Order: sequence, then structure tokens, then C-alpha cells
Amino acid sequence: MTGSTSAHSPPRRASPRFAAHDRATFDAVLDSCERLAEAHFAPHARRSDIEEPHIVDGCVRLPDAVAPALRAFADSGMAAATEDEALGGMQLPAVVEKAALAYLAAANVATVSYALLAMANARLLLAHGTPAQVEAFARPQLEGRWLGTMCLSETQAGSSLGDITTRAEPDDADAGVPSALGARYRLTGRKMWISGGEHDLAGNIVHLVLAKIPGDDGRLLDGARGVSLFVVPKCLPDADGAPGVRNDIALAGLNHKLGYRGTVNCVLHFGEGAHPVDGRAGAVGWLVGAPGRGLAAMFHMMNEARIGVGLGAVALGYTGYLHALDYARGRTQGRVDGDAATPQVPLVAHADVRRMLLAQKAYVEGGLGLVLYCARLVDEARIASDDAARADTTRLLDLLTPVAKSWPAQWCLAANDLAIQVHGGYGYARDYRVEQLWRDNRLNAIHEGTHGIQAIDLLGRKVAMDDGAAFAAWTARVAQDIAGARTAATGDAAVDTALAAHADALDARLQRLAEVTAALRQAADPRLALANASVYLEAFGHVAVAWIWLQQARVAGATPGDFHDGKRAAARYFFAWELPRIDPQLDLLASLERTPYDMRDGGF
Repeated sequence: MTGSTSAHSPPRRASPRFAAHDRATFDAVLDSCERLAEAHFAPHARRSDIEEPHIVDGCVRLPDAVAPALRAFADSGMAAATEDEALGGMQLPAVVEKAALAYLAAANVATVSYALLAMANARLLLAHGTPAQVEAFARPQLEGRWLGTMCLSETQAGSSLGDITTRAEPDDADAGVPSALGARYRLTGRKMWISGGEHDLAGNIVHLVLAKIPGDDGRLLDGARGVSLFVVPKCLPDADGAPGVRNDIALAGLNHKLGYRGTVNCVLHFGEGAHPVDGRAGAVGWLVGAPGRGLAAMFHMMNEARIGVGLGAVALGYTGYLHALDYARGRTQGRVDGDAATPQVPLVAHADVRRMLLAQKAYVEGGLGLVLYCARLVDEARIASDDAARADTTRLLDLLTPVAKSWPAQWCLAANDLAIQVHGGYGYARDYRVEQLWRDNRLNAIHEGTHGIQAIDLLGRKVAMDDGAAFAAWTARVAQDIAGARTAATGDAAVDTALAAHADALDARLQRLAEVTAALRQAADPRLALANASVYLEAFGHVAVAWIWLQQARVAGATPGDFHDGKRAAARYFFAWELPRIDPQLDLLASLERTPYDMRDGGF
């Protein structure tokens, strides 16, 4: 929440783009997704975990409830909800879309991930593809008829995408495919960790593949400058745009995971057989954007996926919290007064259990606020009045994206851990869902860029870009809210005093973070400054979420009722228990502590 605007509201600025909507339509979307989640996604969440994807006769098989759930999602129109009406969209604000999608991720994150990948795939093509590519590959995904992937990693490259070896050779021969789709290539190579890479859930799978175009000497360029992006469908479109013959893409195996088991994860081989159309080797693909600009285009999809990872982490953490709360209210154990003659009390009556529940609430609701704030920035950029305003908003979103991805991935996983603890031994058993939620959430600190990669991106790139303009803009927004909280008049002296105390606590940490950031940027050895980047990300994230809680506490004000009481209590908890964690972290960062940097292999 920000100011007096709720987390489900559109940006304050009136916009013709959202003119058809009001709170009633937003509530209708939220209610519809809640019903969709309960009816079609939640019922097979456990089954998807137990009945893992498996290969039968070269095809991936999934539980039979997955496809109907995705069809119901397609029928809801949510795949294109934020897009233009000309594309079949609702022109829904992204902040409302993300809030609605949280219901589906909470119900069954593995199944909804197929749809979310397709949505991000289509949006990349909308931003970087040709009109023909949009019609051929993006529109079917926005309509829910096809699904999509992103094919980045390779076994030898992982996150180091400049080291990929997949080749894309220009294809001038007539392969019997539509030429209007642009420059055609033949791809050969192997891709690893491809979520949704093979299945029969939709009419086609649209792969977005990173590959390198060889130079005149036949060699691949080193590093990121040689990476281009290609759209490579599982089945080639025929003259009418329908899925035709199978492309030269082979399923080479499945990866079996700790959690997130219902989302199939594949090893794919491109171009290792004979193409069915002309007998030549190579998977047929079309260049998206300019040669050598593949990473820049792919980051359009990756950044959206990173906000989606944060949302998924929040949804899993929040679901675990609700399960723990329900268990703590229903399970009786022990006595608060120690008198064996008195009846046992519910777990929730014990102060330490309340502490664990309050920590979960602070993590998941703070994380949700941060993700929805980023979604609101997407809306603000889309309706910006001029290019300068759009650039400023996009820069701020770029700064916060690694935080919105990684902070929930770390701390909503901690919430899942506490949910298991509240359940005790039962939480460690499969009789209760909290163990699966923990396993599912453990992935979110790894995929779409590990925690360490996000930390290096934040400290090494984002806070320094444009000479620190984005960081300065963000601290200015935080300072504005601090000033507002200090002068807020709710009509309740105790609430006003608490708000002022929260504002002072946040102000002190914000100033300290700014000082440490400046010192790290000026460090003589940038490698040493980045050695503890993960600690910096965690400290930055705690400041950002404290800012979110300050806003929520101000909106709650002195309004009576359990909901607002809970918001005020969670804010107090975060400022009393969580924000002080970063003081020694900031001191450590300022000291340029060298131990991890200096450690040599032999010492391990």
C-alpha cells in the first residue's frame, strides 16, 4: 500500500487506459480468480506433487487435472488481462492482475506456472517481435491456446549466459514455413532446466531460445555480445497458422526436483535429428529483434518472471502462514498458567507461537506489499505522460526488481519454515501441506537468477546506474513517506506516537544504507565491495519492506477492528524485531570485511 491507496487500487493518476474499470470490476476479477483457484487449481495441488511428470513413449505425462485447470484459466481471459483490447485484453492494471494471480499461485504454484511462462513469453514478443511474430506466436499464448518457455541455460553455462554454445545458422533454403516471420535460422544445441519444455497441455509450445550466430570465420563470438534471441516453436505453423509438423526439438530427459514437482523441467536438444520437412539438421527458428541483442530482449521476460517469482514466494509463504494459523487455533496443547488441573489451551495462546505467527504475517504481508508496489510501477510506466516520466519510473522498477524477487524468496521461505515449526512433528510429515509448501518455495531463491546474482545485480549495477539516479529517486520516495508518517494525525495519540517512532527508525536505517552504498561504490577494489553483496541485498530488502510496513501502518491509522489491529501489530513487530537486524550488517559492509574474499580453496 502507498499513502491512502490500497494494494488493489489503480495508480492515483487518472488514466484513459483504465477508465472502464472501478473497484467493482477489480473486486470481480479478484473474486473470479479466487473461485478459479478453489475449483480448478487447489484440488490437485498434492497430486501434482506426488505424481511427478514422467515420460511415456517419448511424451511427458502429467496428472489429468492439469490441462482442464489451464483451460479454465484461458477461458477466464486472465492471460491477456493487462493487454490492449485489440489483443483481446481487459486493459487491467498490473497491480490488480498480480493480486488476482496470487490466489492461483497459492492454490497450486506448479500448475499456474505454465500459464505465467506463456504470458511472459507473449509480452516479450509484443515488445521485441515483429507484427507477424506477434500474430503467429504471441496471440495464441494470450488466448491460452498455446504455452511457452524461455530456453537460456546450458549444462556448461548455467547463469553465465555469455558462455552458451547453441548455434544459429542462417537458413536461406525454403523449409516450407511462412517467410513473413522474418529472418529464419537453424539452431543446434542443448538446453538445460527448461520449465514447461515438453508436454501435451496445449496445441503448441513456443520456445524463446538464446543462441549465437557464428561470424564469417564460423566461430562463435565470446561473451554476451554474440547472444541473439530466436522464437522456435515445438510445431511449425502451417499456412493457416495452426501447429503443423514437429520441429527438430527432442526431449532428452527430465530433472527431478525437491519441490515444484508439478512443473515439468526438461533437457531439450535442438537440431540433432533430421528435420521432417527437408531432411536437414537444425531446429527452425526466427530471429527476434536485432542480432547480438538477445540478452537485452530476454531480460524483458526475465524481469517480469522475477517479479512473478517474488509473487509466487509470497503466495507460498502466505498459504503456509494461514495453515499454521488454522492449526494453532485448533490444536490444544499445554497450559499457560502451568496448572495441570486446568484444560489445555490452543497453541495460539502461547506467546512463542504467537511470535512465530506474527513473524510469518510480517514477512508475507510485507513481501506482498513490495511485489504489488512493483506492479504499480509497471502501471505508472505504462500510463506515463511523457518519455522522461516513463524512464524515471522504469529506472525505479529496475532498481527494485532484484529486491522484489529475492527478499520474498528468502523471508517467505523463512515463513514456511516457521509454519512447519508451529505444526511441530506433524509439520515434518506429509499429512499436512506445510512441508510441500516449504519444498516448493525453496526453488525461488535459485531460479530466474540466484540470490547471489540478484545481489550483484543490485549492488554492482542497479544502485550505480545513471550515477545513482534510481537509488536517489527511491530514497526520496521513502523520505517523503517518512515525513508523512511523522505528521500523520489519526486521532489516537498512541497510534501517532508509534507511527512517528517507526518513521524515525526507518529514517536512521535509510540514511545509514545511503552512506554504506556510497562507500561501497567508492571502494578502490570493486570486487571486494561485491564480496558481501548478498548481505547488502538483505539489508536493502529489510529497509524496503520496513517502508512498505510504514505505509500500511499509516493507512491502518487508528481504524478499529481485527484486520487493522493485525496490520498495526505486524508493523510493530517488523520495526522492533526485524529492522534492527540490519545494523550489524551495514557495519560489516562498511568495514569491507574480507574473509570470504580472501579465503583460498585449500582452507576449505
